[in-house]
Amino acid sequence: MADAEREFVEYVSARLTSLHRTAFLMCGDAHLADDVVQQTITALYVNWRRVSRADNVDAYVHRMLVHKLVDEKRLSWAKVRLLGSMPAPERPPVTPHDELAERDSLVAALAHLPRGQRTVLVLRFLCDLSLADTAAAMGCSEGNVKSQTARALVAVRQVLDVTEMSGRNPR
Repeated sequence: MADAEREFVEYVSARLTSLHRTAFLMCGDAHLADDVVQQTITALYVNWRRVSRADNVDAYVHRMLVHKLVDEKRLSWAKVRLLGSMPAPERPPVTPHDELAERDSLVAALAHLPRGQRTVLVLRFLCDLSLADTAAAMGCSEGNVKSQTARALVAVRQVLDVTEMSGRNPR
């Protein structure tokens, strides 16, 4: 038991910042990201023996994170709000990618996307999951991931007002 707990603590310690960043980028709310990561880590602890035997533990945990986020969004109507109004959104937590000058713009662009498109971009490009792992984490087909990615990239480019550099002549 001590070895399993040590492995769990090492795994979570090494990936906590990345999990929080992933959750934040998927939902756009630092507090919700904290809640979702905590729920994911709790479920991971309960199922650690089974999860640690998976071929790709990171992909398994990302799938757990996506499911916890979906559960949180689906069940949000049942939550009690203690404040009369919502406080102004906080700045995103400090991440290892702070050196990117465009980080705030990217986070804002992600916030404009529907949940599925936002999730696919975060998993594919920020978590560097393969097409198959992303499809498994989202519980959908690889074709769905491809089409969501294409639509999401077009939308992000529009929000960021980025024009693709290509060999085609503009019309």
